[in-house]
Amino acid sequence: MGTPGEGLGRCSHALIRGVPESLASGEGAGAGLPALDLAKAQREHGVLGGKLRQRLGLQLLELPPEESLPLGPLLGDTAVIQGDTALITRPWSPARRPEVDGVRKALQDLGLRIVEMGDENATLDGTDVLFTGREFFVGLSKWTNHRGAEIVADTFRDFAVSTVPVSTSTSHLRGLCGMGGPRTVVAGSSEAAQKAVRAMAVLTDHPYASLTLPDDAAADCLFLRPGLPGVPPFLLHRGGGDLPNSQEALQKLSDVTLVPVSCSELEKAGAGLSSLCLVLSTRPHS
Repeated sequence: MGTPGEGLGRCSHALIRGVPESLASGEGAGAGLPALDLAKAQREHGVLGGKLRQRLGLQLLELPPEESLPLGPLLGDTAVIQGDTALITRPWSPARRPEVDGVRKALQDLGLRIVEMGDENATLDGTDVLFTGREFFVGLSKWTNHRGAEIVADTFRDFAVSTVPVSTSTSHLRGLCGMGGPRTVVAGSSEAAQKAVRAMAVLTDHPYASLTLPDDAAADCLFLRPGLPGVPPFLLHRGGGDLPNSQEALQKLSDVTLVPVSCSELEKAGAGLSSLCLVLSTRPHS
C-alpha cells in the first residue's frame, strides 16, 4: 500500500478568491466579527498568492472578489479535493452557501469530477476535513455534522474516513491540527487540539509522528509537494510576525522547506491559513 503521505500528491494549481471591501466591516462579514483593515488584509492575501505562484511554482487561479460574499476569500470551506474529485460542501451558515457556486465552476473548468451534497440535513465545512495522504479525518464541529462526514466517506471510498469530535466552538478541525510532513501530524497545545490528536491516534491504523506547537493556529498549515521534479516539499505556515512562539518548534520539521506567510488581519474574519486557498494535488484533466 505504500507509506503514509503518498496520497499527498504533487500540486499543480491553487485557487484563491480576492478580498472584497465588504469584508472590512464586521457587520458585513457576519455578526460578532470585528472590523478589519482592508488594505492590510488585501496585502496579506496578495503575498499568499505570490508565494503560491512564485515560491511554490503553482499555477494560481484567482476568483474575483464579490461584495455579496464577504467571507468568499475563505474558499477552503467550499470544497474537499482529492485526486480528480471535488466534493462541493454545504456550509453550515446559509449565508455562505452561495460561495460554492464560483468555486464549483472553476473546478469544473479545470476538469475535476464534481460531487454535490444533495442532502439538506448535511453540513460540511472543508476546513473540518484533514487528509493525511492515507486517510481522512472529519471534525464533528459547530459547522460539520455526522451526515456531512458520511458524504465525505461516500465520495472518497478508496480511503478510510474517521470522525473526530471538535471540543471547541471556535475552531474547525484544521484550526487545531494539520500535516507538518508526509508522516507528521502537528497540533496546537490547547486541550481541544490535544483531544483531537489523541482521538486520531486511536482511530488510525497508520503510525504518524506528532509535534505539538504552542499556538493552535500554527498547526493550521499546508504541506505541499511541488510539481517540479527534484524540489523538496514545502510547508506553508504562519510566520513569526503572526505567531512568534511557534517558530522554534516548526524548525524541528527538517524534511520540509518552511514558507512563512501572514494572515493576522484575515484571521479577524475567521480565516485560518488552510481556509484561504484550495490546492489541487494532481494535475487536472485538460
